[in-house]
Amino acid sequence: MNKDNKLARKYSMLLGTTLLLVTTAMSGCSGNSNNAATATGSPDPGTATESSSPATGIDHSKPLTITVFDNAANYQGEQTGWYGKLIKDKFNITLNVLSPQVAGDQLYKTRSASGDLGDLLIIDNSQLEELIPAGMIMDLTDKIKNTEYLSQYVDNHFKPFNNAFESINPDGKIYGLPTFTADTSPTTFSEELPYSSPLMPWDYYKGIGAPKLNNLTDLLNALKQMQEKYPKTADGKPIVPITLWKDWDNGSMENVRWLSNWYGYEQPEGTTTIQLNAKGDIVPLVDDNSMYKKILQFYYDANQMGLVDPDSPSQDWNKVNEKLTGKQVLLLWYSWERGFYNTIERGNKGDGNVAIPIADTHIIQNSDAYFGSGRVFAIGSKAKNPERIMEFMDWLSSPEGLRYYTNGFEGFNYEKTADGKFKLTKVGQTAFQDNTPVPEEYGGGGYQDGQSKLNTMIMSDFVVDPDTKEFYNNTYWNSTIEANKTALTTEWQKTYNATTPTEYYQKNNMIDIVPNINTSLGSDSSDIKNKRSQTSDYVKNTSWKMIFAKDQAEFDKLWTKLQSDVVGLGWNDVIAVDTERAQKIVKMRADAIANK
Repeated sequence: MNKDNKLARKYSMLLGTTLLLVTTAMSGCSGNSNNAATATGSPDPGTATESSSPATGIDHSKPLTITVFDNAANYQGEQTGWYGKLIKDKFNITLNVLSPQVAGDQLYKTRSASGDLGDLLIIDNSQLEELIPAGMIMDLTDKIKNTEYLSQYVDNHFKPFNNAFESINPDGKIYGLPTFTADTSPTTFSEELPYSSPLMPWDYYKGIGAPKLNNLTDLLNALKQMQEKYPKTADGKPIVPITLWKDWDNGSMENVRWLSNWYGYEQPEGTTTIQLNAKGDIVPLVDDNSMYKKILQFYYDANQMGLVDPDSPSQDWNKVNEKLTGKQVLLLWYSWERGFYNTIERGNKGDGNVAIPIADTHIIQNSDAYFGSGRVFAIGSKAKNPERIMEFMDWLSSPEGLRYYTNGFEGFNYEKTADGKFKLTKVGQTAFQDNTPVPEEYGGGGYQDGQSKLNTMIMSDFVVDPDTKEFYNNTYWNSTIEANKTALTTEWQKTYNATTPTEYYQKNNMIDIVPNINTSLGSDSSDIKNKRSQTSDYVKNTSWKMIFAKDQAEFDKLWTKLQSDVVGLGWNDVIAVDTERAQKIVKMRADAIANK
């Protein structure tokens, strides 16, 4: 499994590339494309009309609609477009996506109370822990043995993950398949850019003299200068230095949570009241010295300077998406956000969003998600056609399925090179940003509109394609690396004396890479669940009020009131649970490092 460790070190910086992982999740957000179903890359229109698959004997003659309860989805409704046509032609299935991010948290409560969440489930680890004892999750242990691709990952990935749920799964059955599972190693970090770090438009930053940023105050001053010099885009749309959105908020304010990572503190999955650093120090979110408060203060200061988008309290992610595509935002912090604007063509002109390090930051970064990343694929216990759902999930993790999800389809998004590897076509370089029309033979519509609405994967794009011996992630194809030797890339490398941002942060001792722990942290009792919900809502609501407070006195008053009021809502009970969970993570990280 360590064969990719050396490979990952070779990658050059690719800041001009079209990045295709652009939707979240968090709590992580990912999301797009897919691969080639036939030799030419076009979906095979005959498969669904055959009575059965020669390989599996599964009957596809009857159309099947799969209800997908999907925590990762930013879309609700029927999967249409090119991906919808692809899976209809191949499997005679239609996906009907139910999205809590669209419909609200009540969707989970209502459907789980009815005893039937859906057929295919993409849910959080904590929800899996609730649903297994409730008899709502199907045992996949025997079914996965018969799969062609998923069975390859059972021993090293799926078994260790499911075994960790020992209190509710003493027999070590396989109930859930973790998402975005990487096939590198538990301590490898393969990406050229940390998941969360400061990113800004290179041309605008140079346009104000590329000042060195020592701290967040310097960042605010630089943003103000850029705002004054570049108030509008070429087509007259207003440019905002910082834009925020509410619809991803979970246990706390997500836009605050991820900037805390810049200063070495993360909020572990499954917790809502604490932050944790690489040394194992645990700090309550509402502590006066927490990074959560530091980032709230940063946003408040930014708003006082007129730097925060006034649309922030009311807009959703889809609106932010549009602004990123139009280069209307100056400060980005998710690595994948570059993909909304950066292209090779723009990179050749020195145009694109790049890493701009801040000297006093010390980033905490999780390693590749060898055991997955906080969510799982599962099958509902009442699903009527589990064999067909299992076949679909197996295909999602096949070379064909991974290529489609990650890179679109051969002949449109990418093509083979003389050495048998792949390279993006000119269309493929910008198909996502431009929502390029798709030929009718592939399903028509816009490319971005037709991408997979599942918005998550079982195996990630940091798995090596057996045909090309390169990651599925096209950012790391040799052809993309060569194509991305643009003015943008070379200027950045010369300025920072590093080939990638990750290398820069490592060389300057500005990053801690910690083992990515994805495991059972225990499910909340009904009492803790209720208290967690109340405290989380209060923290989120107060955080937004603090950012838009009229003055520092009001900011401080809201913070002090928050600290006292959450205690009455059960904060101390919730933080006791979260502290225990964090201690488990600390121990497992130490074990992973000791055993690497």
